[in-house]
Amino acid sequence: MEIIQQLVNGISLGSIYALIALGYTMVYGIVKLINFAHGDVFMVGSFVGFYSITFLHLSFFPTLILSMVACALFGVLIERIAYKPLRNATRIAALITAIGVSLLIENGMIFFRGAQLEAYPNDILPTNKIDVLGVTVESKSLLILCVSVALMIILQFVVHKTKIGKAMRAVSHDAEAAKLMGINVDNTISATFAIGSSLAGAAGVIFGTYYYKIEPLMGVIPGLKAFVAAVLGGIGIIPGAMVGGLLLGVIESLVSAAGGSLWRDGVAFIILILILIFMPQGIFGKNKREKV
Repeated sequence: MEIIQQLVNGISLGSIYALIALGYTMVYGIVKLINFAHGDVFMVGSFVGFYSITFLHLSFFPTLILSMVACALFGVLIERIAYKPLRNATRIAALITAIGVSLLIENGMIFFRGAQLEAYPNDILPTNKIDVLGVTVESKSLLILCVSVALMIILQFVVHKTKIGKAMRAVSHDAEAAKLMGINVDNTISATFAIGSSLAGAAGVIFGTYYYKIEPLMGVIPGLKAFVAAVLGGIGIIPGAMVGGLLLGVIESLVSAAGGSLWRDGVAFIILILILIFMPQGIFGKNKREKV
């Protein structure tokens, strides 16, 4: 029963990683950029949620929507200012810029509000405990899991059933051909950043309501772990990011339950090394031949 309890905890944690990983994988799938500032968008979303609850006195779902909208706008702003001018630059230039944007956001947040911790109120979500076949599950964990799964389903609908989703898939496949077919590539890339950043904002609010404490550097480790999850599932593949995030969360919880809580952060990077050595294309990725 302990294992089932840890699986539930792991899936709840993994759903947060999955939401962040979706932003990494969507951006990489379209512009082949690892947006290392994405973890800091997650942090900004968490603070937007905190201030919405404490100052605007909003409940969970209005807070979630406000944070997603704010992070979508923030993501577009980052793309237009920092990444768009480097659209035709080398990969390394864009990568260094992403790291620079990440540091700017972190230190900007510390400059404007200080480095002190904040704590989400613990009465935002119900804290009832539900007994299912001898396993005690917090109603909060179930609600968070349901919200995360709903957001992933909505994303799949947007990507596969809407006009902007069709444009995103076309640009991902061949940006030049998409442009010749009349697709506005710049707007499509901005929309991708907006959708990915809104999911990171949702993950920030969910993280805050689940773990309570937030601070300006909180996006670093979850951001890196979400990147590992994206690579594990197959970078650039949306279902891969979902599965990779859930798997990583479950593995972390099982490692903690086995007495290796000090290793839980290290496990993610051990997985990354093993994946890059033995299966660099990820779980859902396919080997591609390149002419040299």
